[in-house]
Amino acid sequence: MKGLILSGGKGTRLRPLTHTSAKQLVPVANKPVLFYGIESLVAAGITEIGIVVGDTHAEIEAAVGDGTRFGAHVTYIPQDAPRGLAHAVLIAETFLAGDRFVMYLGDNLLQRGITSLVAEYLSLGVDCEILLTKVPNPSSFGVAELDSSGRVVRLVEKPKEPRSDLALVGVYLFNDAVFEAVKAIKPSARGELEITDAIQWLVDNGNSVKAHLVSGWWKDTGKAEDMLEANRTVLDAAEPLGEPVADDLSRVEGKVVFEGGPGSVVLVDSVVRGPAILGAGTRIERSFVGPYTAIAAGCRLTGVEIENSIVWEGSTLEDVPLRISDSLIGRNVVIKRRPEMRPKAHRFLVGDNSEIGIGE
Repeated sequence: MKGLILSGGKGTRLRPLTHTSAKQLVPVANKPVLFYGIESLVAAGITEIGIVVGDTHAEIEAAVGDGTRFGAHVTYIPQDAPRGLAHAVLIAETFLAGDRFVMYLGDNLLQRGITSLVAEYLSLGVDCEILLTKVPNPSSFGVAELDSSGRVVRLVEKPKEPRSDLALVGVYLFNDAVFEAVKAIKPSARGELEITDAIQWLVDNGNSVKAHLVSGWWKDTGKAEDMLEANRTVLDAAEPLGEPVADDLSRVEGKVVFEGGPGSVVLVDSVVRGPAILGAGTRIERSFVGPYTAIAAGCRLTGVEIENSIVWEGSTLEDVPLRISDSLIGRNVVIKRRPEMRPKAHRFLVGDNSEIGIGE
């Protein structure tokens, strides 16, 4: 089998972060979301991977390279504009060359990976297998309806009045029958070739489509709150790793990952309470780093309290008078106190290379 990862979207729901970075490279527990998908494919024995890229192709190619670091071989497939998931399949036909394949949305996370799903698909010998999970807001997703025997009967993209709470998870397994389907469908009202329409075409034309209800968590990291939830989920499962250089006034409580080898992270008169992860070359002084916080490499925190947040590499947080919580802070950001300013609360969604002044 081959793998097809979709990384061509613009990430409008994560702006301003995605004005300067691909949404698939936003970090969860200090690792780009896209890397989780690549690693899942490789763990399932799939090493020939095509990545569909758009405007952010240069950044994605720089991060992933030729795939060697993952034990894979990566081919990049350019898409001129986001024209729908089925369009991505269509333009990847030459790369896929009639093979069975897994299509994986580059901003999705699955707790248990896809190894068992690939094995199930191969053993069943069906034309298509879709992953489903129950959601409280099905109108935000592609939705599948099943009959009493569990057979797929209808799929609708973002229905206004959903007839099911079963959302399509961003992983699909296909054989070459899907190419006939994507060539037969027409663009939807929003001008895209919908993968739900292609799968419906398979159902209507007698192809075998299997539904699999996902066990364990699944995260679509398309919005800021989704990123923070995914970060919490991954950190909950992490095991403690590494040791900081810490003075006698500092404490480490709970599960904390210190990246970069012994002594790479420095703590001075600070408390780090896990689950949390701190990147290599980070220095924490007179600060509290609370649960579910991911601090990337090369950051500096002085006189700060922070929790349930993601901070990208190279950022500086200095003497912020109120606790920072529920925040995404981009690369090389500077947030520091300015005495003439007097806020009552702080919540940040800050793009790269920013500077914010904070009052007392």
